Amino acid sequence: MPVPIRQNVRIGAHLMKQRLKGRKYFPFIVEIEPLFTCNLSCPGCGKIQHPTDILRKRLSVADVVGAVEESGTPMVSIAGGEPLLHAEIAEIVAALVERKVYVYLCTNAVLLERRLQKFTPSRYFSFVVHVDGLRERHDAAVDREGVFDSAVAAIRAAKEAGFRVTTNSTFFNTDSPKTIRDLLDFLNDDLKVDAMMISPAFAYEKAPDQEHFLPVEQTRETFRAAFAGRRKHWRLNHSPLFLDFLEGKRELECTAWGIPSYSVLGWQRPCYLMSDGYAQSYKELVETTDWSAYGRGKDPRCDNCMAHCGYEPSAVLATMGSLRESLRAVVNTH
Repeated sequence: MPVPIRQNVRIGAHLMKQRLKGRKYFPFIVEIEPLFTCNLSCPGCGKIQHPTDILRKRLSVADVVGAVEESGTPMVSIAGGEPLLHAEIAEIVAALVERKVYVYLCTNAVLLERRLQKFTPSRYFSFVVHVDGLRERHDAAVDREGVFDSAVAAIRAAKEAGFRVTTNSTFFNTDSPKTIRDLLDFLNDDLKVDAMMISPAFAYEKAPDQEHFLPVEQTRETFRAAFAGRRKHWRLNHSPLFLDFLEGKRELECTAWGIPSYSVLGWQRPCYLMSDGYAQSYKELVETTDWSAYGRGKDPRCDNCMAHCGYEPSAVLATMGSLRESLRAVVNTH
């Protein structure tokens, strides 16, 4: 099962609580970037393009806990940069797990085997290993040979040690339906990861490679062909409606407020993919951001975005508002 029943119930209760309180904006999950430093130089990511003084900054345990408590989020995705380079990353995870917050720790896995002993398996915790393709494609995506083999070994070691392991895969216009299916089959059937997340690449402004991001129509065509007859086979950590959206079967409005991003620079608006300034508190972010200005057809920078940070919350809200879709979601998680 991609997401444990207990976690689904917890998230559902959180969303219902926000609705009953009449809140228009609330977090589904908060993206935490405790540092931007990384041990890889992926051409599709612009995080390490920050100046040196920013790359030296770190969020403290208290910073992260404070952001989580202020926002009231039931889930956190810890990204970066490479979180395993943070000296207090294990303490950050432990503090959140102690508060029964579901934690997804994103990593390129280069350091994972060496860091495993610092963490404790928990139903509230999952490693998320970035895997963008099989060996040749993944190593090209991260611009270093041997990283795919390191990631596979780390996944096996983490699973053996009792940790829950999810993967996150970003696809570019160099991918085909076959390369996507081959990767998901490998992760699902050979590595037997607990769940898989997928997303078409977004053109980060500072990313060195600006040529290989997927436009909307190619995204739809690629995923429609890749998913044909296979969606239910894979343990995909997405709602059926979001997968429909990737195939072009459903239109959704961007809800960037559903997955806000907090980093060493503050609360980033409108999302972790775009930077239109920073707020110093979650309250300021929610109240001073014009959320209606973002999304496809509203801001030209969003025209080719189909990333889950903007559209997965939209799919979840649409699912909650439909008995048919709610039943469909239940069936697809068992």
